[in-house]
Amino acid sequence: MFTKNSRTPDNTPVEAPKVAPAQDAIRGAATKTAARAASIICADMKINGSVISEGSLQIDGIVDGDVSATDITIGASGQITGEVKAEVVKVKGKIRGSIRARKVELETGAHVKGDIVHSSLQIQPNAVFEGQVKHADDPLRETGPVAATEAKTMTASSPSPTAFGISSQPS
Repeated sequence: MFTKNSRTPDNTPVEAPKVAPAQDAIRGAATKTAARAASIICADMKINGSVISEGSLQIDGIVDGDVSATDITIGASGQITGEVKAEVVKVKGKIRGSIRARKVELETGAHVKGDIVHSSLQIQPNAVFEGQVKHADDPLRETGPVAATEAKTMTASSPSPTAFGISSQPS
């Protein structure tokens, strides 16, 4: 009654149809930009080295190195020692290092020890922050050190500053 009959009426076995995926479907799936889920660094993970992602990143573990992504969330158990760089950074855990982001949110329970360069900053009650804050129109733009040749040119063209009336140049 409930058995599946795999024979035709003349009692010859029925062969299962061979299904080959359509080439268009394979190409479409490979080129389709699907919505990505956040990459997660779990609470039981420790990473020594930099982490770079082109998408969202959830950090609940420990990262000893720089972190760069589009959107970074540091969970309550998350800890980062290094520079954090993203469009949006939400902190519930601990960061020991600088943050460069367009939007920074320090949520209740966050501990940040380092400088923040931002376009928008929000600090909720009971978030701890030790460092300097600088507003920038484009906080993600690199501001590198002055080249050695430029530094020599600048010091050679202008007299060196004096400290407490003592000059380092002979008179």
